Amino acid sequence: MASMQGRVFEKVGVHVSTVFGEFAGEFRNDIPGAETDPRFWASGISLIAHPQNPHVPAVHMNTRFVVTTKAWFGGGADLTPVLDARRRQDDPDTIAFHAAMKAACDAHARVAPYDKYKRWCDEYFYLRHRQEMRGIGGIFYDYLDTMDWEADFAFTQEVGRAFGRIYPELVRKNFTTPWSAAEREEQLVRRGRYVEFNLLYDRGTIFGLRTGGNVDAILSSLPPVVKWP
Repeated sequence: MASMQGRVFEKVGVHVSTVFGEFAGEFRNDIPGAETDPRFWASGISLIAHPQNPHVPAVHMNTRFVVTTKAWFGGGADLTPVLDARRRQDDPDTIAFHAAMKAACDAHARVAPYDKYKRWCDEYFYLRHRQEMRGIGGIFYDYLDTMDWEADFAFTQEVGRAFGRIYPELVRKNFTTPWSAAEREEQLVRRGRYVEFNLLYDRGTIFGLRTGGNVDAILSSLPPVVKWP
């Protein structure tokens, strides 16, 4: 068995970005409000954490505001345990994470229906070619424009605050748990699934690459060490 010594995280990326420009022609029809006017402005924060200890779940959180001829908020947070034994809906970490995301939605229920955003997360973070979820879910939302900018923004802020409360708790709970070589191997293989999702399906990755973003920053969400069986 190996015990946790040294670093808690193998890789963490936190990016705050503000970009503007014009969407390329082949991309305009995919973005609300860009069909007739390709100009855009977007700002957001994105966080991804890949812990050293396989018992600590990987995590992703993102919030953003996008402006074309329309404007909307989007974002969410999802949890990815890397050990099959922890990838259960009745796992204590899963229960706690879902409760935190539900509380964020319930505090702004008029603009944030929890059941819808939870289901949206399950459907979005899904590897269609493997017919499996990336993790255990969370919440995901996009195109949020209720015509009450302050309410939409307040909810988006609450997503970040809820994440800031719950994820450090999960790290502190698990980061000293001993792990085996087999569990490390399982972690690296599961990270391969993470890579597959981010390169094939992730909207943020696609958006960043298609709008001429910083490639190294866009791909910093990928884990530093990974295996495919």
